[in-house]
Amino acid sequence: QVQLVESGGGLVQAGGSMRLSCAASGTISSTNAMGWYRQTPGKERKLVAASSNTGSSNVSDDVKGRFTISRDNAGTTVYLQMDHLKPEDTAVYYCYEFQELRNYWGQGIQVTVSS
Repeated sequence: QVQLVESGGGLVQAGGSMRLSCAASGTISSTNAMGWYRQTPGKERKLVAASSNTGSSNVSDDVKGRFTISRDNAGTTVYLQMDHLKPEDTAVYYCYEFQELRNYWGQGIQVTVSS
C-alpha cells in the first residue's frame, strides 16, 4: 500500500507562484512514476505533469513554460512548482504514484488563483 500526502495549496493572486509537494510512504517501488492531475467541477481529471523514475518528465501544453515538476533523490516526494499562475489554473490538484500497474492518489489539494 502507498499513502500520498499533499501540501502547499491555497489562494494566490494571478501572476504569483505556488509550490505543491506530495510525499509518498509505504511500499514504494524504485520503478515508479509520480505526477499531478487537476480537476475542476463538472470536468474530468486532467494530467498536468508527470515524472518517471528514469528522470524524464513532461508537462501539459497549457502549463508548459510555467509549471515545473521535480522529485527528490529518494524518488518518494514529487513537487510541482507553479509560476505565472492564471485564474484558469484554479482547480483541485491530485498527486498520483504509479507502480506495478496500479495508480495511487492523494486526497487532493485546492489551488485558487484570484484575478
